[in-house]
Amino acid sequence: MKTRITEMFGIKHPIIQGGMHYVGFAEMAAAVSNAGGLGIITGLTQGTPEKLANEIARCKDMTDKPFGVNLTFLPTVNAPDYPGLVRTIIEGGVKIVETAGNNPAQVMPFFKDAGVKVIHKCTSVRHSLKAQSIGCDAVSVDGFECGGHPGEDDIPNMILLPRAADELEIPFVASGGMADGRSLVASLAMGADGMNMGTRFIATKEAPVHENVKKAIVAASELDTRLVMRPLRNTERVMTNDAVEELLKIEKEKGDDLKFEDIIEQVAGVYPRIMTEGDMDAGAWSCGMVAGLINDIPTCQELIDNIMSQAEEIITQRLAGFQNA
Repeated sequence: MKTRITEMFGIKHPIIQGGMHYVGFAEMAAAVSNAGGLGIITGLTQGTPEKLANEIARCKDMTDKPFGVNLTFLPTVNAPDYPGLVRTIIEGGVKIVETAGNNPAQVMPFFKDAGVKVIHKCTSVRHSLKAQSIGCDAVSVDGFECGGHPGEDDIPNMILLPRAADELEIPFVASGGMADGRSLVASLAMGADGMNMGTRFIATKEAPVHENVKKAIVAASELDTRLVMRPLRNTERVMTNDAVEELLKIEKEKGDDLKFEDIIEQVAGVYPRIMTEGDMDAGAWSCGMVAGLINDIPTCQELIDNIMSQAEEIITQRLAGFQNA
């Protein structure tokens, strides 16, 4: 299947594995890229330019296919060495970057000069248009269903994707609620040039996370996520657990007086304990409503092959049948 996204990134299938904290290691990115999609290393999980350089080198040892690096720009007191991380990406020969969080305008000239393609994650049409205006090559449009940060507008993909298609000139992929061939065909029908999957890729054989995490996603339904940090306007969709329910209780009790410090125990520094050690009640971790569509733990190759087979069947048989009726 050829789309503007497969052509831009030099990949076989229009499927991207988005950046995920303590999931997007070289093993994950390489497995997705080898299966014909676009794998992404999560830059801030590595934290330093030296560690990121090592992870890029490891990924190159595992695949000769295109892969990218996610660089998320967060408002923080102790900011990572962003200039160093940008230099490392460029010097490592990576030609695709997924940016997220704050406006990446300050790094765009460096990536442009190095011939790096930039796809920016956006949760609204207005942010997508801004990304287009600063020179991003593509955007990943994140609907309200997504795991992680869905923004504050609460617009689901059935509305958000056609709106993006109406307004954007650059290609975009659908993100949030994506799991299978149905997701891909629906995304294409609404104007996207592919799809981005996060949660679905965690539940794969190659995902370098604890087996407890994968089993939790398979066991969950579409009703098992919660929105936290909404009072702080930093809304995050997470898998429910004891820590998350305690967090929501604190938010309710504090009301308008809530401060980040009140919930720091449930949200700060919990990812290693969850993703690496498998402590499923350690704190809040990003998970999409799409968990309700995930019932198995395939290899990345099996997953992507099944998605493409199902998509082809829908297009050539089901949809064609309506046309010929």
